[in-house]
Amino acid sequence: MASGGLVSIEPQELKFPFELKKQISCSLQLSNKTDNYVAFKVKTTNPKKYCVRPNTGIVLPRSTCDVIVTMQAQREAPPDMQCKDKFLLQCVVAGPGATAKDITPDMFNKESGNHIEESKLKVVYVSPPQPPSPVPEGSEEGSSPRASVSDNGNVSRTHVDSQGQASRGYTESQDKTWEAKSLILKLTEEKNSTIQHNNKLRQELELLRRQGSSKSSGGVPFLYVMIVGLLGILLGYLLRKT
Repeated sequence: MASGGLVSIEPQELKFPFELKKQISCSLQLSNKTDNYVAFKVKTTNPKKYCVRPNTGIVLPRSTCDVIVTMQAQREAPPDMQCKDKFLLQCVVAGPGATAKDITPDMFNKESGNHIEESKLKVVYVSPPQPPSPVPEGSEEGSSPRASVSDNGNVSRTHVDSQGQASRGYTESQDKTWEAKSLILKLTEEKNSTIQHNNKLRQELELLRRQGSSKSSGGVPFLYVMIVGLLGILLGYLLRKT
């Protein structure tokens, strides 16, 4: 922790987990060690690259204030991951009850006779945290499980046995699920077959009904013609006799 007469700074370096094309932030904590109101101002050698919020402010007596420094997304990595950027923190005693609106540039002007405390901070690039390594998968079915050895040299198979029981339970559950699915599929196929057979019978019955009705409707006029013809012949024969 960097320590001055007015404030202490934590950490002493601005550490950024550098990643290309990604905006990265880190924080500083300023702790006021006095009973006075302390005004601060943050400067950097590369203002276009960084955004500081707040870049000026007031730290209340015996209190702390957090400053967030954000580095804009970078398209290229610096050689050897070395950064030459630096920050300068200036602190000065402010009047009692001062607020951020009361801060003026003259407060940090040494020529005005103000006692200005300055702290320089370096920028350090660090490698981003690596994701946790994946948990190794258990042994495949059929292979012999590996036993774990305890501190006293005894072989413990509790973990392996629990894994085997879980695997068997999962396999049995899968078998039951497949059996249920097969039974449902078989019943569905039988149902569809029965429906199709019933529809076919209905169509054949309807066809027979239509054929029967057509025959009966066509037979009545033929019989009628036969009777009329016979009557005509009989009447003609009687007329000739007379």
